[in-house]
Amino acid sequence: MSVARAYERLCAELAGPVRRDEPMARHTTFRIGGPADLFIQADCVSDLSALSRILGEDHIEWTVLGKGSNLLVSDEGYRGAVVVLGRDFRRHSIVDSYLHSGAAVALATLVQDAFSAGMSGLEFAVGIPGTVGGALAMNAGSRDEWIGGVVESVTLFVPGQGLRAIRGHEVPWGYRRTDLASRGIIVETVLRLAEGDAGRIRRAMEASLSRRKRSQPLGLPNAGSVFVNPEGDSAGRLIEAAGLKGARQGGAQVSDVHANFIVNSSGATARDVAMLMKRLRDAIRDQYGIELTPEVRFLGSFDAA
Repeated sequence: MSVARAYERLCAELAGPVRRDEPMARHTTFRIGGPADLFIQADCVSDLSALSRILGEDHIEWTVLGKGSNLLVSDEGYRGAVVVLGRDFRRHSIVDSYLHSGAAVALATLVQDAFSAGMSGLEFAVGIPGTVGGALAMNAGSRDEWIGGVVESVTLFVPGQGLRAIRGHEVPWGYRRTDLASRGIIVETVLRLAEGDAGRIRRAMEASLSRRKRSQPLGLPNAGSVFVNPEGDSAGRLIEAAGLKGARQGGAQVSDVHANFIVNSSGATARDVAMLMKRLRDAIRDQYGIELTPEVRFLGSFDAA
């Protein structure tokens, strides 16, 4: 693996910027994480083609990042390349009842633009952080409504092959999961909306946002829900019932607002968060015989989680 050689080749061939030793704390909502060897902004499809070829030839591991809203990066950083989507993937438009969006657009932007156009279908997504690509990859939403329910199509970039379009009904949408990330890089989507009453849309959005404000710790850095809710139960309820609401590990704390959130309360490290997650998982397994599955994605080397 030659990071220096890959860096020179990437700088020469890509339209987007490339940086070395980029602190990942700048790119995660946890505000935690050491440096990535390479940080690459792909501004177009040809950038994706070039970087996948160059990184493959230099045997450098790489991953795609949205807004870092469900990510915990190791304190030692990531021995690989982090790729973010730029210019061409930040465009969106509404045509008839369809919302065409690049994967790098903030989901909040689509929610607001749909409302402004009098279009219904994204009210459930108000207050959900992250990009459209990230929302598609994890099927963002609630137990009752999720983004997969309004997807007409998704376009992927498959390294070595190019672009591939998938119809929404061809994706196995599950609770907080899809297989899209394993198929390629999400670059674009078309969402199916419907004309709606502006007052009703506003009320639905206000109600959804109010619920999130009451039930989520919006004032401190966090990565959203830490664990996937087990079938028929709530991870937050289990953690609270186990007496671990408010539990601390270093600068990391189980939120006093919602026990399925861990917040960076005072300079938490990735190790703090990982150790606290392990403590929660062990307690729920020991007390209830339930194995909690992390919803947070780990990047880099971890020993405790």
